[in-house]
Amino acid sequence: MKETMVDTKATYTLEHGGRFFIVENVPARVCSETGEQFFAPETVEHIQGIIKKRKRPDRIIETPVYNYA
Repeated sequence: MKETMVDTKATYTLEHGGRFFIVENVPARVCSETGEQFFAPETVEHIQGIIKKRKRPDRIIETPVYNYA
């Protein structure tokens, strides 16, 4: 089977404590066929540290939320 994973940067999203976080330009391996993203454990730990330390965000966006029903 041919390797279809590509090293690139991706956007990581996370909901924590009722808040939604977006982290841009995160190193990831992405499947070129499906778009599925894989993040190294140390990368996820770094992201969690950013959120736990309440680092000042680079920017804030407003996002509408809809109920599927």
